[in-house]
Amino acid sequence: MASVGMLSPGTPRSPSEMTTSEIFAPKSSWTPLTLENSDIKSTDLGAVAEEGLEAAEGSEESPYSAKSAYSNEKKPSEVDDGGDSMAPSRLSASSLESRWSDTSSYGAKKKLQAWCQLSNGDWALGRILSTSGEESVISLPEGKVLKFDTESLLPANPDILDGVDDLMQLSYLNEPSVLYNLQYRYLRNMIYTKAGPVLVAINPFKEVYLYGNDYIEAYRRKTVDKPHVYAIADTAIREMIRDEVNQSIIISGESGAGKTETAKIAMQYLAALGGGSGIEYEILQTNPILEAFGNAKTLRNDNSSRFGKLIEIHFSETGKIAGANIQTFLLEKSRVVQCAQGERSYHIFYQLCGGASLSLREKLNLKSVEEYKYLKQSSCFTIAGVDDASRFHSVMEAMNVVHIKKDDQDAVFAILAAVLWLGDVSFTVIDNENHVEIVEDEAALTVAKLIGCDIGDLKLALSTRTMRVGSDNIVQQLTLSQATDTRDALAKSLYASLFEWLVEQINKSLEAGKRRTGRSISILDIYGFESFERNSFEQFCINYANERLQQHFNRHLFKLEQEEYVQDGIDWAKVDFDDNQNCLCLFEKRPLGLLSLLDEESTFPNGTDLTFANKLRQHLNSNPCFRGERDKIFSVSHYAGEVVYDTSGFLEKNRDLLHIDLIQLLASCMCCLPQIFASKMLAQSVKTVGNLYRFSGGESHKLSVATKFKGQLFQLMQRLETTTPHFIRCIKPNNLQVPATYEQGLVLQQLRCCGVLEVVRISRSGYPTRMSHQKFAKRYGFLLLENVASQDPLSVSVAILQQFNILPDMYQVGYTKLFFRTGQIGALEDTRNRTLHGILRVQSCFRGHRVRCYVKRHRQAVITLQSFIHGDKARRMYSVLVHKHRAAVILQRNLKSQTTRKEFVNVRNASIVIQSVIRGWLVRRCSGDVVPNTSKTVVDTKVPETDQVPVKSSVLVELQRRILKAESALREKEEENDMLHQRLQQYDSRWSDYEQKMRSMEEVWQKQMRSLQSSLSIAKKSLALDGVDVNSDGSMDQSICTNGNYTGTEGLENKGPSVGSRLTGREMSASLNIISRLAEEFEQRSQVFIDDAKFLVEVKSGQAEASLNPERELRKLKQTFETWRKDYNLRLRETKVIIHKLGNDEIKADKVKKKWWGKLNNARAI
Repeated sequence: MASVGMLSPGTPRSPSEMTTSEIFAPKSSWTPLTLENSDIKSTDLGAVAEEGLEAAEGSEESPYSAKSAYSNEKKPSEVDDGGDSMAPSRLSASSLESRWSDTSSYGAKKKLQAWCQLSNGDWALGRILSTSGEESVISLPEGKVLKFDTESLLPANPDILDGVDDLMQLSYLNEPSVLYNLQYRYLRNMIYTKAGPVLVAINPFKEVYLYGNDYIEAYRRKTVDKPHVYAIADTAIREMIRDEVNQSIIISGESGAGKTETAKIAMQYLAALGGGSGIEYEILQTNPILEAFGNAKTLRNDNSSRFGKLIEIHFSETGKIAGANIQTFLLEKSRVVQCAQGERSYHIFYQLCGGASLSLREKLNLKSVEEYKYLKQSSCFTIAGVDDASRFHSVMEAMNVVHIKKDDQDAVFAILAAVLWLGDVSFTVIDNENHVEIVEDEAALTVAKLIGCDIGDLKLALSTRTMRVGSDNIVQQLTLSQATDTRDALAKSLYASLFEWLVEQINKSLEAGKRRTGRSISILDIYGFESFERNSFEQFCINYANERLQQHFNRHLFKLEQEEYVQDGIDWAKVDFDDNQNCLCLFEKRPLGLLSLLDEESTFPNGTDLTFANKLRQHLNSNPCFRGERDKIFSVSHYAGEVVYDTSGFLEKNRDLLHIDLIQLLASCMCCLPQIFASKMLAQSVKTVGNLYRFSGGESHKLSVATKFKGQLFQLMQRLETTTPHFIRCIKPNNLQVPATYEQGLVLQQLRCCGVLEVVRISRSGYPTRMSHQKFAKRYGFLLLENVASQDPLSVSVAILQQFNILPDMYQVGYTKLFFRTGQIGALEDTRNRTLHGILRVQSCFRGHRVRCYVKRHRQAVITLQSFIHGDKARRMYSVLVHKHRAAVILQRNLKSQTTRKEFVNVRNASIVIQSVIRGWLVRRCSGDVVPNTSKTVVDTKVPETDQVPVKSSVLVELQRRILKAESALREKEEENDMLHQRLQQYDSRWSDYEQKMRSMEEVWQKQMRSLQSSLSIAKKSLALDGVDVNSDGSMDQSICTNGNYTGTEGLENKGPSVGSRLTGREMSASLNIISRLAEEFEQRSQVFIDDAKFLVEVKSGQAEASLNPERELRKLKQTFETWRKDYNLRLRETKVIIHKLGNDEIKADKVKKKWWGKLNNARAI
């Protein structure tokens, strides 16, 4: 038991320590609230009553009824599972009866509710019908009536507390109340509930609309205060910025509880608030990679994380994400080579086989998942609703985002394929001692090809073992079981090393660098407490980690409690709480702790799982947290319960040895990744003898798994100790993974394992119910008299406490809040509910009378109003009829006048026609002689009209249309003609430019040729002069030599010049030949270039026809000419050098001749 600063449940205070005597002085009587003595109007009471109407009506089964014999006799809080032995303070039934006689019928009508445990272990909420002795008769909701032991019943909370978002608000904290509250919220899609400082998240197994940008914005703006992962993440980032202290979010829970998704949601919120630099997208894209390589389908979860991870997100000074770092813990390597029936190996194997492209499949020689031994042993290949092919493409995209190169990706896929093919490597027995060798089939050849090693080296590494004895190396042949274990060890080591390498590459991509400020938020997604029928080494390590996290949590919880009590200035003292230090000592104590004994036994070559279990029983039976069982079984009392472990496989998993031959095999591979893996394995080897566990001379010495995990855990705890933690406990509601199904037993087991009930109990060990002065006065102030209710909230609160005789030990008054013991608020709530019911009854009568009077008055008013309305309506209808009659008369009159007018016009027109005919006849009869002349005139005048050609208007329109069409066509032709003229002018200008360029090029070529010709002519002249001199000297030498007057050594000297002259003559002739050839080449090539240029000009101008591009050919000709010119100049310079050298030799020969001539003259003179 450990003690920390906390409230003392029943520590009395002296009067000098009290803040005010009125706060704690009990009152013997109090004045009830009556409508006659109060000026509170009915409308005011109605407002108060309406505020609590729903609570009052819902509290029909309230356990706080003052008339209940259960509450008076049995005190259900005494059997509260939370260990709270303090019963709530109650008013006596007689006092309440006398004070609240107008609502006395309320208590008689209510029946107390309680929790009872059924035979199947589930809890049911029933109504207590009667209690006699030690038995109580309970009526269940389905109509059954059962008898239960009264002491086994647990009190139920009032209906006002149904579905509270914080379990701390429950008046009675027990297992059924917590289960019911969580179920109540879960079935209404409220999957998040606060448990003090812990957020409880229940996996809904369906899509719930609680996420997205709208919710992120709401929690960022603080417009929503409901429990949520967003709220936890928002609190973390705000406290980090405000306090400049690193934060941590610790997520735990069993497989399938939703830890991974919860971590994603937290990361999404942090990325939304701290995004903007682009690094947040890379952080989110690490999830597909880690899930593919670290998650697998189990019987409990389709996407179970088989490793723990800590994601540390770094922030800049402005609060933006600057980078991240990922640390992983205890990857389940055994899943690579062995899967239980109905489970799958890691997702990436199935994604690779299902989503690889055709070229990649051919490169890796991939088969279908049903053909690999490692994958087909579980007979489970797919997951319902999951497309492995699309997931594989998502993984490749994520690798590109985190900057893993394409070559490295191919190397990763090659290692994965090699692991799959290793499972298909088979052995054949070669002798009677069961020794084996590898069958050199497709599997072995493919593995050697994929990892880049020689097939012979692979066969030796998997079928033999090199042992070092003294200074000699002994090669031992392996048996079938040993060879199989060696093959599986290589596969597990390859995959584990690949996983670590991927995490390193991700960390390099997410590295913060100079942008890092030291502020960070760490998200810990780690396995929760596990207890199965058979618990092995993995559960041993997982539960040890949870013991460490639970101790960290307890310390943090008590620290928060102390801070709140100190800030509010209430008296507090130390209280005892259950500590798990004894269990931690059982694991960590040296040299006789579980981990130390495990490492010690692992160092012995002959150590077995049974000897390890015997050693535990021998040394640890005195520890209260340890209990030795039979054979290989032992049990440990953890904080969440007792767990029975089976030591089978403990030593092998703890050693996790990889023979040095396999490391050397990886080091000899041509591929880069196996070499990297081998170098890391060698670097991790421990050289200190005390830390080594030697299984054989050829084993790779390294830290045991337990020791390495313990070191990682200590580093994790040190990091978390420097942060402000925020806890999230994930709960799995059912094993079927279906929505809207809530299994009480499963949830209760997880609540115990996660320590949720213990958390709330520790939080409630002081004063769990807290309410601000303002809220308390507003809720219960209407029960007081006017002269008190009008005062400040603190005075009102103190008056309420005194009026209801709540003992001073049951509450504390702080600066801003009132702190109550468990269940103390129940008496006030019960009185408030009954008062509200009484007020409502009075108000119902008064409102009924008022409404009836109101109805009578309004009925008379309605009748009067209707009479006026009916009269007005009749008058309006009569007015309309009058208007219609008048309109009809006017319409008839107009119609009749119009008809008469038409008849008159017709008669008048007919009269005019008759008159015109008669008058014409009379005129023609009286004027008969005029007719012939007029007829002739008419004929004469009509003759010229017959000469005119009648033309139809449609013909004219057609002609005009054709004219317009011809004019438009003419304009188009003119425009086209202008464009052709412009193009012609452009071509003329281009042609003139081209001719100028050609002329300039010809001039340049001619100048260069003239310079070359001048150089040749000068060279010829110089050579011709040199040849004349040589001939003259040769004739002179010949004439002198014929005299025969000079002999001896002088004669020998005389021979030298003549020989030199002959040699110079031959060289000179060769030089002349070279010069002549150069001249001939110059003439020939110049003529060729000139001819080609002229031909191209003719083709360009159209004088000659050829199927070639003159401009391109001209460029080629120019390049050829430049190349030849450079080569020709080089040869010409070489020729000049030779001529210059010959000239120097000639000068030397002249000097020799002069010397010789002087000697000859001297001889003649003598």
